[in-house]
Amino acid sequence: MTALAGGLGALVLGIIGMTLWFKQFLNLLAGGIPLMLLLGGGLAVYLGFEEAKDKFFKKSETPSFETPKASEGDVEQYKAEVEKLKAEIEEMKKKPE
Repeated sequence: MTALAGGLGALVLGIIGMTLWFKQFLNLLAGGIPLMLLLGGGLAVYLGFEEAKDKFFKKSETPSFETPKASEGDVEQYKAEVEKLKAEIEEMKKKPE
């Protein structure tokens, strides 16, 4: 509720300020638009240059991580270890504390 009251107060003060200082607002706007265009254009040129540079000097991408290769023997060993650990967990669950 206080945000609504504060927003309404700011809206009323903004309307009063725009009517009293409309000419100064237009001067500020006239000075701000070229500055925003300059900064936005500079940013667009920089980003376009970076994109063109990346495209021109593109390296072949190598995967950062390759999955390890496991033989059948390793897989069977892991399966046996998993079964052993499962049995151990079940045994611990059965044991009263």
